[in-house]
Amino acid sequence: MKILKAAGILFLVVFVAWSVNAEEIERTAKIMSITGGASVRLTGQEAWITAEEGMVLNQGDIVKTGPESWVLLNVNGTGETATVEVDSNSQLLMAQLLRDTEKGTESTLLDLAIGEILITVEKIQTAESTFEVKTPTSTVGVRGTKFAVKVEAME
Repeated sequence: MKILKAAGILFLVVFVAWSVNAEEIERTAKIMSITGGASVRLTGQEAWITAEEGMVLNQGDIVKTGPESWVLLNVNGTGETATVEVDSNSQLLMAQLLRDTEKGTESTLLDLAIGEILITVEKIQTAESTFEVKTPTSTVGVRGTKFAVKVEAME
């Protein structure tokens, strides 16, 4: 009897943990085009690798462009959420790319350490969905528009 009770409790704990994790799904961004040289550091890796067209980026991945370089990203959700143009000498972290399947919302947080990006937000899934850009000094939220964010080095 105690074994059945323990097994039931264990099953319940595993089911609840699985349900909580099943609500949020990671989304992706895809490199659509590259001009010049760019590198990517994948989540959990220390080495930078050469960025390539068609490469899929996940939450936690970083894109870095060199001098006179440019990368176009498609941030994907249930459709095309946004395009992000990463200008030369920039470093951009895909800090959060999530979809909450239960609520039907998407959250995007891009962290621009240095450089400049131009974002065209095509479609925000719901009123509760978010698209934000973080810089070392601020965080900006946006709803269906085109805007640029620039971070310059402190001297």
